Amino acid sequence: MVGIALLGAGIFARKEHLPAIEASPALFELKAVYSRSQASAEALAAASRSPASVAVYFDEPAAAGKSLDDLLTRADVAAAVVALPILSQPAVVQKALAAGKHVLSEKPVAGDLAAARELVAWYTALPSAPARPIFAVAENFRFWPSLLYAADELRRIGGHVATFSLKMHQFVKPDNNYLNTPWRKTPEHQGGFVLDGGVHFVAALRLLLGATGHEVKQLVGFSGLLEARLPPVDTVTAVALTRGGKTGTIAISFGTEFKAGLEVEVVTTQGAVVWEPKKVRTFTRAAGEGDGPVEVAKTFAADSGVAAEVAAFGEAIAAGAADPRQTPEEALKDLEILQRLLESGAGGATLQTIQG
Repeated sequence: MVGIALLGAGIFARKEHLPAIEASPALFELKAVYSRSQASAEALAAASRSPASVAVYFDEPAAAGKSLDDLLTRADVAAAVVALPILSQPAVVQKALAAGKHVLSEKPVAGDLAAARELVAWYTALPSAPARPIFAVAENFRFWPSLLYAADELRRIGGHVATFSLKMHQFVKPDNNYLNTPWRKTPEHQGGFVLDGGVHFVAALRLLLGATGHEVKQLVGFSGLLEARLPPVDTVTAVALTRGGKTGTIAISFGTEFKAGLEVEVVTTQGAVVWEPKKVRTFTRAAGEGDGPVEVAKTFAADSGVAAEVAAFGEAIAAGAADPRQTPEEALKDLEILQRLLESGAGGATLQTIQG
């Protein structure tokens, strides 16, 4: 069993990371929590199953022995889940890794590519002996049963990619809990909600395209702000080209009131797979000539995937290597596509190339 700390006491940390850690008692024992304020850290500890056994650390008010640095000196804490505001995370991740702690940090890996590449390069340069700590980046979509099934279906039906699409439309209302988090309400990071949430949808598209051997090479698109409360942009629409020369579309919007839903479709010469969070439809050629395609649908229960990704982190620590779905390099690829979407839109549909 690995002693673990939860760094961050925001909505997602309380609703998802805390129960996920406690759902893996054979892998983790929650030893400590940290937040900027004493009140939020104490509230997070109080929400745990055994508040008396969870130590509380915070920055404000200053108190001897209660800082993040103090937490990271604890020998009984070998790992940390970092769920802090986007721009705060890289420095804390680096500090935890430098202290020898294994780290699972929330997506995106950093606020922009420059900071992300700097962090990953720093980590890669750490000496491997006696043992470099695991650095994993959380992307819970890569653990969704429905998405993994959709990828398997694409591998099963085979064929060459013909086209693809990602469509995500949502309307973030003024009373949305995430919007009313101060760092999201007045974002200092690029893209606002499009960066924060958009990396999830890019990860889903990448996973399904990857099942066919394709990845995005170039894109060109537009961006806009439909709702003034969601700066700097809340909508991006683009055409993308894979390295295999196939084109598709990407549409992500958090400001569309009368259209909602999330769907990724990949069409091949042998059929098509349409993924939604709770349903996957597979279309294949009918046996009879002239008949329409055969559709097979499978439904799934809601599953955030966070418990599975936290468990995978624990298993990675035991194995001594990050789960392939959680490597910093995968997170970098998600971030690069998202940043290029934003840059293309900001430049009035400039062509952007993905370095990968």
